[in-house]
Amino acid sequence: MQKVAQFFKVSEQNFLDAMKEDFPEYTEADIRDMYESLTLPRRATKGSAGYDFYAPFAFSLPPGSTIKIPTGIRVKINEEWVLKLYPRSGLGFKYRLQMNNTVGIIDSDYYYSDNEGHIFAKITNDSNEGKTLEIGAGTGFMQGIFVEYGITVDDDADGIRNGGFGSTTK
Repeated sequence: MQKVAQFFKVSEQNFLDAMKEDFPEYTEADIRDMYESLTLPRRATKGSAGYDFYAPFAFSLPPGSTIKIPTGIRVKINEEWVLKLYPRSGLGFKYRLQMNNTVGIIDSDYYYSDNEGHIFAKITNDSNEGKTLEIGAGTGFMQGIFVEYGITVDDDADGIRNGGFGSTTK
C-alpha cells in the first residue's frame, strides 16, 4: 500500500468559529471539550479501504433532515491523489444517509486554504421508512477513501485554490 496522506486537526480557533456559526447552543467550553476529544480518521480493519470520520458531538437526524458537521479534521494529501467522502455503508443502508453533494471531494491543495482545509460534512437522512438517525459523539458517520487520479495530456491548470465549495471556478 502507498502511504499518500496524513490527517490532522484544524486549529482550535478554526473549530470554535465553525461550531459557533451553526451550533450556537454549545458554549465555548463545550466546543473546547469537543475539540480535545476529536479522533483522527482511521481504518477499522487491515482490509478496510475507508477511513472512518467520527462525529464531534451527538446529533439526531429525523427523516428528511439535514445537518452540516464541522469535523475538525484536515488532510495533507500527495499530489495526484484525492480523498472521496461517503456515508458509512451501514448508515446508508439503514437510513439512506446521503452526502448532500453525493460524494465529497477533498483535493490535495485544499489543505492550504485559508480555512485550513477544514473538512465539513453536509448529510441528509433520506429515510423513506420513517427512521430517525441517532449518532453519538465519537461515533463513525462518514468514510473517506484515497484515490489516485490522472489528468489530460493537454492540461494547463495553474490556478491556486483558496477555499472550499466552488472556489476553483470563481
